[in-house]
Amino acid sequence: MITPLTLLAFSLQQSEHAHLHPDRFTTDRDSPVELRLPLEDDAFSFAIFGDRTGGPTKGVEVLADAVKEVNVLGPDLVMTVGDLIEGYNQTEEWAKQADEFLGIMSQLSMPWFPVAGNHDVYWRGPNRPEEEHEKRYEQTFGPLWYAFEHKDCWFIVLYTDEPNPKTGERNFRKPESQRMSPEQFAWLEQTLRKTSEARHVFIFMHHPRWFGGQYGDDWERVHRLLAAQGNVSAVFAGHIHQMKYAGKRDGIEYFTLATVGGHQSGILPEAGVLHQYHLITVRDEQLSIASIPVGSVDDPRLVTVELVDACRNLSNKLRVEIDGEIQLDEHWGGSFDLPIIVRNPSAMPLEVVLSGNCSDPRWSFSPDHQHATIEVGETLRTSLRVHRFGEPLDRALRLPAVRLQADVIGEQLRIPLPERSPQIRVQAPALPSLKTTANGYFQFDGIDDHIEVPSKSLDLPQGAFTVEFRMRADRFTQRQGVVNKTENSEWGFFLNEGTPAFMVYFEGHGYVEAAGPPKSLQPNRWYHLAGVYDGNSVRLYIDGKLISSVTTSGTRRVNDLPLIIGADVDGQGRGTSWFAGSIDELRISQVGRYTEEIFVVPDRHNADTDTLLLLKGDDLLGPWARDYSLRERHPQHFGGLHQTSH
Repeated sequence: MITPLTLLAFSLQQSEHAHLHPDRFTTDRDSPVELRLPLEDDAFSFAIFGDRTGGPTKGVEVLADAVKEVNVLGPDLVMTVGDLIEGYNQTEEWAKQADEFLGIMSQLSMPWFPVAGNHDVYWRGPNRPEEEHEKRYEQTFGPLWYAFEHKDCWFIVLYTDEPNPKTGERNFRKPESQRMSPEQFAWLEQTLRKTSEARHVFIFMHHPRWFGGQYGDDWERVHRLLAAQGNVSAVFAGHIHQMKYAGKRDGIEYFTLATVGGHQSGILPEAGVLHQYHLITVRDEQLSIASIPVGSVDDPRLVTVELVDACRNLSNKLRVEIDGEIQLDEHWGGSFDLPIIVRNPSAMPLEVVLSGNCSDPRWSFSPDHQHATIEVGETLRTSLRVHRFGEPLDRALRLPAVRLQADVIGEQLRIPLPERSPQIRVQAPALPSLKTTANGYFQFDGIDDHIEVPSKSLDLPQGAFTVEFRMRADRFTQRQGVVNKTENSEWGFFLNEGTPAFMVYFEGHGYVEAAGPPKSLQPNRWYHLAGVYDGNSVRLYIDGKLISSVTTSGTRRVNDLPLIIGADVDGQGRGTSWFAGSIDELRISQVGRYTEEIFVVPDRHNADTDTLLLLKGDDLLGPWARDYSLRERHPQHFGGLHQTSH
């Protein structure tokens, strides 16, 4: 807790420190703040790797990643806590695994120090030597126990897999095989006497014997020896493949590490079940200890301008083009081959995985996934076979999507891009007849609810047209789309801060906007809004009254983006600037419906041959909103859009 006294002490320390070291700070600016300077002491850092055992392929890959990361962090040295290799084998295989481990650790830019674990010394198979792999370990890695000094601190490595002195059995599950030999204990006593004046003493071992149980009670005499020393600060072990802190006892902190490539479920990373290593910063009176998950440290020198530009370019431009749609048969099933196109517009290779994606098990995909590398400027053209087992339409129906996972490949670094999962367009057969007389409306949550009409389904020709709907906003925001097909083209309806505006984009003119008075709409009130272009002017009506008219004519600039109902649309065809509220009786017509300054707003809109889309909020059938126009181009809805009765 920071108290006023603490703050005062900190302030005095800042002031005192600055005055004592005026030669270490300079400025020509006038400021009453005296900045605290860092201590000039013998601070240093070291890393500790946990167990590596758990499968040669997976384990060495994680270890190699940790080596690269620690080189970025740059500690003075790296310690281990045993189980360096898979072991439990004979000479030839043991030697191969040792060479593999040593080859990876040789990539460290600082010294590293081994600790022997049971996997490193236990023999399996015939012709077992009495010492098992102990001699080979010492010939390959180093002594079974040893100590060294660095910056007035001592590092002591102990060996916890000595055999039972009576039977010769090595077994980390039996207390009688978990005792320190008189030889090693005497060496430890002698070494501690030598290190009595050190700033800190650190102990490293494989088995966390302080837990007792199968480890017996031999650690008590060792702990008393360490505690009597007075400068043993911490003991580190591994073996259990889980990070645990056993607290401080007699001034000594006890830590177990998880793994750096060892067998690891990873099911509870927040509870210490993960691949990680410790980074310790040592000062005279303090140890700062951090656990760093493998994979969380990047070298900023690898994040080059070229890599960043390529990632930003792809984040903006990468799309999955689905060249086709699904037309379900009368049984709501069928098989379809969909051409898939992915282009790489960046200056770096792109590695992709394509797959189908659907929570509805009645859909299947073949192949289940595809790997590919798309070189600079190239295009991947492939296909995905999609099948649905025919069953009647029900509320559980979900539509399929194509999932794209992509990585930008730099010289030494790969960057995963956000996953793309565009939905596959599905044309429904004739929707079942409505079995209710309910008069309803669509409710949008302002987060992601929307209805999406593909451009080719709308197919609005040049010339006069009308967009009209009833709406009730829950709230207004600074920028709020409601019915839009914009992006420097086409047309749209906005309700920014309660100010309605209908705009149409004409070649050579840009947007021509008919807007209502500022903040003229109120939340929680129903309005009928109509935007009309009759070939001579763009007009806005509210509740059947002409509010604004702007004379104009020309050719409308078109796009192939979808019409978004419930939001604005961005350049990728996605929703943005969401609408929160209700929409009903949305009709788009290829004619200027209203020419007078006042007209009577009908309670319900009817469809005729000029109606391109008519959505009533009476029903949602599966993923579709029913189109009551004669065209029956039922659009899909997304998010949690729901229907409510008036």
